[in-house]
Amino acid sequence: MIFAGEALADFLSQSFDDHVKLIFSAEDGTEVMRDYTPRSFDPAKRELTIEFSLHGDGFASSWAAGASVGQRITMAGPRGSFIVPTDYDWHLLVGDDTALPAIARRLEELPAEAVATVVVQTASEDRRQFRSRSTFGVVRVDHPQDLLREIEALELPSGEGYIWCATEAKVAARVRELLVVEKGHGKHAIRASAYWKDGASAHHEKFGED
Repeated sequence: MIFAGEALADFLSQSFDDHVKLIFSAEDGTEVMRDYTPRSFDPAKRELTIEFSLHGDGFASSWAAGASVGQRITMAGPRGSFIVPTDYDWHLLVGDDTALPAIARRLEELPAEAVATVVVQTASEDRRQFRSRSTFGVVRVDHPQDLLREIEALELPSGEGYIWCATEAKVAARVRELLVVEKGHGKHAIRASAYWKDGASAHHEKFGED
């Protein structure tokens, strides 16, 4: 979905995993807030693209399915960008459906000399073809346990690499544990986040950024 308008004149998103907060109005007048990744932004046109998963069982999904041209929404952020350099020897991107916009944006922003591996668990029919100037490979699985098995079996490359992960809370915590505790990857070079939590709404959490 594309958002446009003069209010975006000073919009800035410097990191692939930035979040903007969309603020919806429920029927009873209360505010409903959800975090979304800025997929792309055209400063000349002042057009911001955000991807919605139309799974049909969430407030934001239902709003997006019924949105029309000219409809207005309140948006805030990004509050600040966490910049991950692109010059690591290798990059590992791990995620589920909620992480696909950030992963796609990261791959598109990597330089030609970069090397990346993507492990994604998609419960939806989203089997997009990623684009990148970098050399990259993609492993796709259907279930969270399959994703964890892939991470368990993964042999990390030599050299200095950076790992980025965004999934359901328990899965993200386990991915970080596997990579940091069991495989010895440095805490300084991994960012693991919960983009959602089973049984909760509007959940966002980061693990071990110490």
